[in-house]
Amino acid sequence: MTRMITSLADLAGRYDALYCDLWGCVHDGITPYPAAVSALQAFRAAGGTVVLVTNSPRPRAQVEDQLRGMGVPDDCWDTIATSGDSARAAMFLGAVGQRVYFIGEDHDRAFFTPMTILKDALAIRQVPLDAAEGIVCTGPFDPFADPAEMRGPFLSAIARGLKLLCANPDIVVDRGARREWCAGALAALYTQMGGEALYFGKPHPPIYDLAQRRLLALGRDADRGRILAVGDGLATDVAGGMGEDIDTLFLTGGLAADETGTRPGGQPDPAGLEACLARAGVRPTYAMGFLR
Repeated sequence: MTRMITSLADLAGRYDALYCDLWGCVHDGITPYPAAVSALQAFRAAGGTVVLVTNSPRPRAQVEDQLRGMGVPDDCWDTIATSGDSARAAMFLGAVGQRVYFIGEDHDRAFFTPMTILKDALAIRQVPLDAAEGIVCTGPFDPFADPAEMRGPFLSAIARGLKLLCANPDIVVDRGARREWCAGALAALYTQMGGEALYFGKPHPPIYDLAQRRLLALGRDADRGRILAVGDGLATDVAGGMGEDIDTLFLTGGLAADETGTRPGGQPDPAGLEACLARAGVRPTYAMGFLR
């Protein structure tokens, strides 16, 4: 049974490390959530380690810059594991070939920055679709356009047996008050049409392997029973944590706010929460409205 809590402090001493989602939990894509920042600072002050585990398709350094740019303080986290870094490593090791067709916005082209730490990394070239060996998707060309607009190019790619590397399994994200499509929506369409998509972010294992390596690099090795996954995505944060056999804290005021009847600053409606979890087929360890 999912236990309702009122703050992260309710779990004081129970966990050594958090795998904490970013978008919808620590910020809204534009502005930090002060209560969430304070909760993470308090967790660290008590000796805990905060690993920000994000389905951002960007390299870790770029996410750090983004956080500082919107005013998220450095002292509320220890390290970052991004879906982008996990997917980039796979790309440079040849997961979808050397000649790739890129789907994404211009600001995500840093995805192709060489990873010098990899041995035997391939030289990746961006080419037109008809010359590609595979597809790399960091998100739609236009995050507000219907993903179905890609059906034509996808039919051609699937006919040639191209694999699609998805750098962000999220389907949607809310930037402030506006909802945007993510790479996961295109990957889902590609799969529905008969193509093969490769995933590297939550809920899939590679990003959790990366998060564990980030912990080890800090000299801190928390066992699974002492790690808590925190997030607002049932299909990503909660399902991923459950798949890794770690406890989960579902923040109902993010993507599922309407479904769970969570009002700004408040807690979910118990009946709405139960119905939402039943539809999703997952059972988080804990739930609360917002990280605080």
